Amino acid sequence: MVTEVASVDERGLSTDEVFERMSRGAVNRVKDRTSRSVASIVRENVFTLFNAIIVGASIIVLLFGDLRDGIFGGVMVINAVIGIMSELRAKRTLDSLAIVDAPQASVLRNGEVSVIPARDVVLDDVIELALGDQVSVDGTVLASAGLEIDESLLTGESRPVKKKEGDQLLAGTSVVAGSGRMIATAVGERVYAQGLSEQARAFTRTISEIQVSINRVLQVVSVMLLPIVALTFYSQNRIAGGLGGDWREALVLSVASVIGMIPQGLVLLTSMNFAIGSATLARRGVLVQELPAVEVLARVDCLCLDKTGTLTTGGIRVRQIDVISGDEALIRRALATASSDRTNATAQAIWSFLDEDALAGAQARAQWNVPFSSARKWSAWGTDCESWILGAPEIVIDEAVAGNAALLERVGGFASSGARVVALVRADSAVVDDELPEAREVAAIVVLEEDLREDAAETLDYFRSQGVHVRVISGDNPTTVGALAAQAGLTAPDGMPARLMDARDLPEDLSSEAFIDAIEKHDVFGRVTPEQKRAMVGALQAREHCVAMTGDGVNDALALKDADLGIAMGNGTQATKAVAQIVLVDSKFSVLPGVLSEGRRIIANMERVSSLFLAKTTYAAVLVIVTALVGWRYPFLPRQFSYIDSLTIGIPAFFLALWPNPRRYVPGFLKRTLSLAMPTGVILAAAALTAFGIADGPQDRESTAAILSLMLGAIWLLVITSRPLSLWKWVLLVAVTSATVGGVLIPPVRHFFSTVAPTTHEWFLILCVGAGAALLIEVAQRIFYARQFARSLEQ
Repeated sequence: MVTEVASVDERGLSTDEVFERMSRGAVNRVKDRTSRSVASIVRENVFTLFNAIIVGASIIVLLFGDLRDGIFGGVMVINAVIGIMSELRAKRTLDSLAIVDAPQASVLRNGEVSVIPARDVVLDDVIELALGDQVSVDGTVLASAGLEIDESLLTGESRPVKKKEGDQLLAGTSVVAGSGRMIATAVGERVYAQGLSEQARAFTRTISEIQVSINRVLQVVSVMLLPIVALTFYSQNRIAGGLGGDWREALVLSVASVIGMIPQGLVLLTSMNFAIGSATLARRGVLVQELPAVEVLARVDCLCLDKTGTLTTGGIRVRQIDVISGDEALIRRALATASSDRTNATAQAIWSFLDEDALAGAQARAQWNVPFSSARKWSAWGTDCESWILGAPEIVIDEAVAGNAALLERVGGFASSGARVVALVRADSAVVDDELPEAREVAAIVVLEEDLREDAAETLDYFRSQGVHVRVISGDNPTTVGALAAQAGLTAPDGMPARLMDARDLPEDLSSEAFIDAIEKHDVFGRVTPEQKRAMVGALQAREHCVAMTGDGVNDALALKDADLGIAMGNGTQATKAVAQIVLVDSKFSVLPGVLSEGRRIIANMERVSSLFLAKTTYAAVLVIVTALVGWRYPFLPRQFSYIDSLTIGIPAFFLALWPNPRRYVPGFLKRTLSLAMPTGVILAAAALTAFGIADGPQDRESTAAILSLMLGAIWLLVITSRPLSLWKWVLLVAVTSATVGGVLIPPVRHFFSTVAPTTHEWFLILCVGAGAALLIEVAQRIFYARQFARSLEQ
């Protein structure tokens, strides 16, 4: 599209007019925050279904039982405080980074252009728009120089929309070509979409495999609670009546059964783990905009990189300009005019390379211009009778013209060495409807070179060692991209040289099997359009890959939005950072292995601790059902369950969840967890009932034998989930075992939990039953969990 250079208002609002609009609230500020409010964090950690059940159970115990049996309520409080404090710490870090990373706008005030935070734009502000900018308010176009807007964030339409004077612009859209000027007609709460960039930064809980798996279990437990409480109360009330007790004791024992079944702390521990992981990454310069994103990267098996800004620093410089035909001074002035907008790295590099004489002649003869577009891969300017076109050589150079084939071969030689080449061509007619003139004469070729990141090779090597297939997807010349990728050490998964493909040779049907096969079988792609990048992500997802996409340019935004994990560079465009889940604030590609490591720690450790919690849910349910069927007294008081939980689950789970864990992600989280937790829970329940039935004497002796036998078996489950064992894990296990034994030997503790010091005979019984339970748990782990794990690896 050719757009005449327009004259627009050069003054903008005055300072007094800005203050007047601010005073009446006509400013671009909304109530949305960069992360959740403190009230929201407290509410989500306190007002939950399971906390409500625990509070109800605590009230029953306080009214009808012993105050000591209400200790389990303290566990809820501690877990809630840990979750709240962790998320508040993450919130502070995320907020501070988001403030630094906040979107900005270039406004015209008092006749001068100044850059201000987007939230300070007022009604009727005149805003300058350049390539890569995100529109921060709703408004009307005052002037357009080839202005093209990506409205996909609002409409889902991937094709850019060309805008002319008088057209409407909406907040949240972004400039993908050209430049322009607009006037703000709606700000703040009144915009059509209240700043999608800020909404994308909101602290949100996205669905993760861990959360989905845990929620499935909790839903089953919720359904089971009421019938099990009723069954327990009925059976224990009948037993209490026969033993001379009353219904109050039966009610307290019913509460014990409920508390035993609820995996309290598991959901909060998951949230805490995400929050701590996010805060840890924030200190390394990684802004996590959605907490479960660190878990998603642990599942990623395909990483798609945009070359510029990831493999390279994004910096580019002119190595040489070779004049092919025509007057050199004229050609240099033409190059100055073609690059005078300086809206991309190539234009900036050419402008910086040219001398003052060439720069002084820029725009001297330009009557129209066509701004650069990543879809076209060229820009142009000219008069009614001539055109100067700057772009990709293979697109703007006509190979059929004599001598041009040799020139393109020379260009290929530069590209094979990793250099980047653009060509300047001239035609004797104007560009019409974005169509290149037929007869084009090559005037010059410009050779540019990029700076390869020092950490690129090491980072690529890390991902290769972790089984992550890295693909480079770029809009540049395929040969150039391939050469830079080779310099960085990129290879195919089998170690062979990376397989290169020109995206122009891909099938036109972006959803066809042929297209998907081509993406699967290649590692480096050049001349990729924004639509193809998006389709490539979809193609890999269609083959059940978990895809992460990195980028820094506006042409990466659509692919970032569709990827399982979008990773934007901190020096990238506002539009790109708005849709990404993770932003590398310092634009350091080398921090990605740390993000992967953090995600793997979270998902592997949550599998460990989930086995502990769900084993408890299993043995608590089995104890309720068996004691009700056989007519036995329920073996544990609520405070005794708190004793068991804190030493075999709560305290160890907290440390294990934070422990380093480099294990690769393996699908099937819930199946593996249940394959260990359910058999173990049955074994532990059998151990408790066996010791309870064999032990002679008063109720407290029977309960003590059941508690210690169960806890010895549970400690062995802790050993299994702690493998491989290290010095500090041994310290943890010894501490838990010592506390277990010490609890029945120290009189004040023993009295508080209503236990007794076992006799020699009882110790022998406890050790035999506990050892038997440990042996059976080890066998179950090898039979059920190991087999399920092997199946998961085969999938």
